[in-house]
This record gives sequence, C-alpha cells and structure tokens, in this order.
Amino acid sequence: MPDPAVPDPAGLRQGYHTGRLETDQLAATWVEQFARWFADASTAGEGVPEANAAVFATASADGRPSARTVLLKGFDHRGFVIYTNYTSRKGRESAENPFGSLVFPWYALERQVVVIGAVERVSRAETERYFASRPRGSQLGAWASHQSQIIESRDVLDARAAELTARWPAGTPVPTPPFWGGLRLVPDTVEFWQGRSNRLHDRLRYRRASTADLWVVERLSP
Repeated sequence: MPDPAVPDPAGLRQGYHTGRLETDQLAATWVEQFARWFADASTAGEGVPEANAAVFATASADGRPSARTVLLKGFDHRGFVIYTNYTSRKGRESAENPFGSLVFPWYALERQVVVIGAVERVSRAETERYFASRPRGSQLGAWASHQSQIIESRDVLDARAAELTARWPAGTPVPTPPFWGGLRLVPDTVEFWQGRSNRLHDRLRYRRASTADLWVVERLSP
C-alpha cells in the first residue's frame, strides 16, 4: 500500500492560462525569440530563480542517454554555450556522440524552450575569456573536481581544494584547466512551448532547412 502522506502523482493537475503563442507573434529568428523569452524569465523574480538553468541531455556512443541541469553561459546565432570538465560524463558523451538537447523549464511562465542539435567545443580563446571572468572559488573548483568520477568521501574533495588554494594563493592568477572548457549546442530545431488550457498547448518550432541560413517555422500538435 502506498503511504497516504505521499501525494498521488496521477492526481496532480495544474491548468495553464497565462498566455498564448501565435506565428505572427514570433521574432524573425530563433535567437531573437529566445532573447525575448529569456528576458521575460530573467525578470520574473522569485518565480524563475535561475533563468539560465536548463536540462542538458546527451547519449553515449551506444545510445544510452543521460541528463543533468546545467547553466547557460552564452547564446548567439551559433548556438547555446555551457562549460564543463571535458572528462565528465556529458563531456565524454558529447565527444563520442556529438548531439544533444537543452530544455529550459520556465514553469512560472508556463513556458519551455526545447533545443536539439549538434554539440561542438568552443574555441580555447573563448573558454579562457570566460574562465577568467569566474569567481576565484569557481576557478579553483574546476581544478579540484574530477567531475563524474567516484570519490571515497567529501574529505577527498576538500583536501584537493585546500591544496589548490595553497598552490594559487590570493592574488595569483588561476590558469584555465586544459581538461575544462565550453560546449556549444548548434541547433537544428528550437521549439517554443506555451502552456494552454486543456493541454492544447502552443508549440512553434524553428527548424533549420537545407542551408545553414534558412529556417522554417512549424506548428506542432501538443
């Protein structure tokens, strides 16, 4: 018997009534449309605490998927950029099977954006510029964490951090780790999803056509 104190997921329902999305409302390009919605999410206050948070899905060479929450650190017409340890699971999978998806879940706005495309590494110069802008603790953390690898205890991680803090004391520049850098998701499709009543949501998708500069807009059934 299920614990009566645990809500039944099948019984949880919320209606969506705050907006609609029509083709004539869309910007000329996906990047302009994303910028509009990202601005809305960024100014939504506590309802959207981290507007740049997204779920990044990858798959291994044999097709086994994995997903995790990441933080978007840049976007333009080339795609969406995140940063990671290249030896992490997402880093390895992006090298073995260079395709992925990002989902931006802006629940308070009853919106989501779903991006699917190829994954490539950003230039080393771009990685180093971003790394230099990070807080010092995050710079040291990038060196300390052998991301996705098993460790015996938290003490191991704390010991590495202490060692690195001694190696590069305050006032000493922290170099960019050679195993760390940016990944760019180059979109083939960018879907804008707006919740509507009765689960008849609006789904409008920009899809890359036969050339890199040609995109078409399609409405998808919910």
